[in-house]
Amino acid sequence: MKSTLTGLSPGARAALIALTVGALCLAFGPRIPWLLEWPSSLTVPATDWIGAGLTWFIEGIKPAARVLSAALAYPMGWANVLFVSTPWPLMIGVVMATGWHLGGWSMAALGLAGLSFVLASGYWVESMNTLALVAVSVPLALIAGLAIGILANEVPSMKRAVQVVLDVMQTVPTFAYLTPLLLLFGFGPVVGLIASAIYAAPPMARNVILGLERVEPEIKEAAIMSGGARWQQLFLVEIPTAATQIMVGVNQCLMAALSMVIIAAVIGGFEDIGWEVLLTMRKAQFGQALLAGLVIVVFAIVIDRMSGALATERRRHDRRVTWAILGLTMLVTLVTWSWLPEAGQISLLAPVADGVDAGLSEFTKANGAALDSVKNGAMFYLLLPLRIGLDEAVLPFTWGFQWTANMSLIFFALSLVIGIAFSFSGRLTAGAMVVVFAGMIETGIANLPWPFVLAGAGALGWVAGGRRLAAFAMGALALILLSGLWDRSMLSLYLSGAAVFACAVVGGLLGLSAAVSPMAWRVLRPVCDMLQTIPLFVFLIPVLMFFQIGEFSAFLAICAYAIVPMIRYTRHGLVTTPPELLEAAVASGATPWQIMWEVRAPYAAPTILLGLNQTILYAFAMLVIAALIGTTGLGQSIYLALSEADVGLGIAAGAAMAILALVADRLVQGFAEERRAALGL
Repeated sequence: MKSTLTGLSPGARAALIALTVGALCLAFGPRIPWLLEWPSSLTVPATDWIGAGLTWFIEGIKPAARVLSAALAYPMGWANVLFVSTPWPLMIGVVMATGWHLGGWSMAALGLAGLSFVLASGYWVESMNTLALVAVSVPLALIAGLAIGILANEVPSMKRAVQVVLDVMQTVPTFAYLTPLLLLFGFGPVVGLIASAIYAAPPMARNVILGLERVEPEIKEAAIMSGGARWQQLFLVEIPTAATQIMVGVNQCLMAALSMVIIAAVIGGFEDIGWEVLLTMRKAQFGQALLAGLVIVVFAIVIDRMSGALATERRRHDRRVTWAILGLTMLVTLVTWSWLPEAGQISLLAPVADGVDAGLSEFTKANGAALDSVKNGAMFYLLLPLRIGLDEAVLPFTWGFQWTANMSLIFFALSLVIGIAFSFSGRLTAGAMVVVFAGMIETGIANLPWPFVLAGAGALGWVAGGRRLAAFAMGALALILLSGLWDRSMLSLYLSGAAVFACAVVGGLLGLSAAVSPMAWRVLRPVCDMLQTIPLFVFLIPVLMFFQIGEFSAFLAICAYAIVPMIRYTRHGLVTTPPELLEAAVASGATPWQIMWEVRAPYAAPTILLGLNQTILYAFAMLVIAALIGTTGLGQSIYLALSEADVGLGIAAGAAMAILALVADRLVQGFAEERRAALGL
């Protein structure tokens, strides 16, 4: 072990810096209160300033916004009339014909089964209202995304700025979009339409940029040598060449638009399927909520599969069959017109929803004590200590005894002994981190001293990316500290951090099993596909059915949504190890597990870190939606701001959550790049 600080590894120095700052805060905090809690006198009234500035700006452009709202109401109304008034057999035929054209009979059967389920659910009209919103918002998002992508490609000096803006747009919580838009455009479906278009544009823009970047230089040179103008080179050569990647953007744009339209239902004003989910959840009609949620899932799966087929190189199927399907369904519609029941009158699955409610009531009566035991056990022994620390969470009511100061001393002494043991074995970084984590558990994430959080983030940034990343991490968190949103930010950090840790452990193990066993991957893959197509709203339904409103339900919903990237990236990293490395390990006599831990895992580390990065971003995205079922922190502030039309609080809390997500994103990306460089990739 090296004796001087300068001779230590970057990780060891970072851990020792965090440990030193934390120890100083614990030692001097009782005497110097501002070390533990930032003085309110030094807090900047950011919420009031943002609210006043945005209110002034919104009032200035409100007349133009209302004109735009009125203009968008026309296509919105036309689309609504078109989708709702079209006879349901003809609508099913259109979807089937589209499915056949894109993917053959399997895709046509998917369309038939999906739309038949929607019809039988009794939510046909509400579903068509949702599709009308998507049908108008998606073209707006596609045009905006295409324009942004082309701008970034044609003006290289702006590419970095555009990518930063896209990062911010994709990390700002979804609810934060709605508050200023509600003030600008008034109450009604147009707000959901515009929010959906704004939210869905960044995926399209990113894929346009990526597609144009990947156009081969030879193709560009051939276009230049043909003598075409720049716009001809772009639209006749480069964009068609990048069409496959751009169609991936169309797929992601459609899914984002559908997800945002569902989320926008919280403001009400239109009878779409998202509003039905929210309304039935509020009434505790979980059978109906589950049925409406399954309708959303069906739409997501059908749209995802059909739009995903556009990005493939497969041939399109015979158009004569397409027209035959359309003609047949039109004929059936005309023949049965006189006795065709209205779609709103069909509710074949209503008894199923009632049966679910009855069965759920019986299940909760019979197993309510067990469910409460699981929820209370998780809260008392895991989540609560993580949030407020052992010294506040260990009480006679929860653990059966009172945590004392002597117990804290013993706890710290044991962690110090373990840390010293690690240090003497040559693992100083691990030893210091043991003591740091012990302090965090004893204190609680929500109660961590602000100097420790800033120093820890700066130390991680320094290790991951050098001084610039360290300055970014500390400066960004300092903005939250100055804004007065620190306590709420720490509550959000606690819940999202707990969910990410659970996803990393469980998802990593599942990804490992999928890498080792093809059978496990065959089971996990369709589950992952389904979870990635479900809009965020729907994840709330099953956890509410069994555990009601509360922090544990929110934790489970976040985990269910955020675990998929960890599974996929872990498996992908482990199965893509170069064959020559595996051959060398086998030749050296390594066992299968030695190959896994000493060859595959180190090589897969950058990919696994990218999966962790995606899991973190997914967790923050779901955190705001989980505010509907009982979370505290920034998510709750954003939701309250929306209900009270408090634009200052909504934007400030949304910006704080975006800062947390961006800092986590940059730190994890920095570690991934460091691992790539170490592996020579």
